[in-house]
Parts: sequence; C-alpha cells; structure tokens
Amino acid sequence: MTTVLSSTFPIQPMLRDKWVVDRRPARNAVDPYRPYAFLVEEECSAEMEVVPVLTVFLTNRECPWRCVMCDLWKNTLIDTVPSGAIPKQIEYALARMPSAQQIKLYNSGSFFDLQAIQKEDYVTIAGKVGRFERTIVECHPSLVSERCLEFRDMLPNQLEVAMGLETAQPSVLERINKKMTLQQFSNAASYLRKNEIDLRVFVLVQPPFMRPEESLHWTQRSLDFAFDCGATAVTLIPTRGGNGAMESLARSGEFTPPEISTVEEAASYGLSLGRGRVFVDLWDMPNRKDTCQDCLADRVTRLKHMNLHQRSIPAVHCSNCGGKS
Repeated sequence: MTTVLSSTFPIQPMLRDKWVVDRRPARNAVDPYRPYAFLVEEECSAEMEVVPVLTVFLTNRECPWRCVMCDLWKNTLIDTVPSGAIPKQIEYALARMPSAQQIKLYNSGSFFDLQAIQKEDYVTIAGKVGRFERTIVECHPSLVSERCLEFRDMLPNQLEVAMGLETAQPSVLERINKKMTLQQFSNAASYLRKNEIDLRVFVLVQPPFMRPEESLHWTQRSLDFAFDCGATAVTLIPTRGGNGAMESLARSGEFTPPEISTVEEAASYGLSLGRGRVFVDLWDMPNRKDTCQDCLADRVTRLKHMNLHQRSIPAVHCSNCGGKS
C-alpha cells in the first residue's frame, strides 16, 4: 500500500502558493531582451541518431503555477516581456552558438501562456527556428489548446511539446501544487497526439512527500503512464533542493534527494521498455556531495552513455562504498 508523507505544507490549496513564495530567496537579475542561458548539447534523436541540440533558456514572465519543487522562477521577470523581445532573445542565441539540428525553446513556464509569449510573436519565432529539424517547447497541460496548432502550422519543421507529468502517484501529484490531475494530463497528451505533435514528458525521481523506499516503484509507474499517453521521450529529473520550499520540506523530513542508484535503476527500467527514448537530467549530478566520490564520475559517465545511445550498459562497481548501480 502506498503512503504519502504527512506534511507541514498547507492542506488548503489557496494557502499553498503563499507558502511556496514566502520561502523563496531573491531571484536573479535578467534582461528581457537576452536569454538567461543557451547551450548546445548532444542528444539521441527520434531517429536514434546522436545530434546537436540548441537549448535557449528564454527570459520570461514567471509561470502562474507555484509548484513546490520548482526553481525555474529564479531567472524570470515579474511582468510580461514586450512584444518582439522573445524573437530578439532567440536571435541573440543563434548568433552566438554553433549550428545544431534541433532547438529547444524553454521559458521557465508555458510557451502557450499568452502572458508569457505573445501570440503576435509566433510568426517571427517560427521564422527564426525554421533552419532546425525540430522545435521543442514546454507547456502546462491546461494550456494545450488550438494555439499549439496555430504555432505548429507556422513551423516548417516538427513541433514537440514537453509537459511535466512529475509523478503518476495521484496523492503526491496533488500535494506538489501542480494543479493538474492525471486525467487532465492524459487529455492534453491525446490532443497533441491526435494533431501530430510529438510529446516529451518530464518525470521527477523522488518528489517531495514520497517515501524514498517507494520512489523507484512510482518512477517506473510514471514512465509507464507517460508512454501510455504517447510520449516519444521521457526525461527523468532527480528532484533537487535550492528554492527555499524544498529546504523547509527537507528539514521536516518530507523531502530527501534520490539516491543515484534509484535514478540508475529507473533509467534502466525505462530503456528496457523499448517504448521511447529515456533521458536522465544530469544538470547537477556531477557535483553531488551526498554520493560516494570514488564512483560518482564513473556513474555519471554511464548515465551519459545511456542517454546518448539509449541502451543500458554494465553497472559501476565501487570498492569504497560497495555500491553497484
């Protein structure tokens, strides 16, 4: 039987946003006409080829949702950026990065939120990303609508929408303040699939309020659910602290970061399904201090190889910690 950790986090949904915001540190200073980051990384494509992918982290208005685990608000603005600002940000990144085959436009929220990216900018944006084979954007399931189709029709390439499922454990999903149900996620995924828009899904490994001993099971069930919804790719994100709210939950015993072995086992399970690509977000993995330092680098290298080649490889054995991934 699955149990959810009891919580100091408010039961009443109307109080949750304030609880999250009250625990935040200061946000970073950003420029509405510059992306706050951009980089090119290799990724295994839908055609199972390793290709360069440009990710542009757009400076934008803060997401209207206040998910308890989110730290993306740190590089956002209070107000909507002016019309034309988002195309200028994309242009800025394109002029400074090497060529790539795909582009991700990630804006710390939802691409189809009209308070984030104005509709009049769609045509200009579509023109600037036309050189790529695929355009990948993020969106909350509740904002998946005909605007996706309008943007799709402006693009000369394949549109892919990334949505955060986070977890298929319904009680935890409700508790993390995502303001979404599994049925709503499934409905949005069905809409995308019906309209020939590819789906990428984000899954948290060991979100807050979940018992560590149950996290692998629920990550596996979340992978199953994502692929049942038609996902062509799933990214596993080891849940991390750093936003104030998560530190409060850690102090009360309601959150602990996942063991690297849990992440490894979840990735191996996802790849074994053969239902779509499975990636592990390795953003801060090399810098983890709560993991054996003798084997950490080798384990990160293993996960990188699995990301790129979409197959599991032999586990790392460590004589220091006795661990085996």
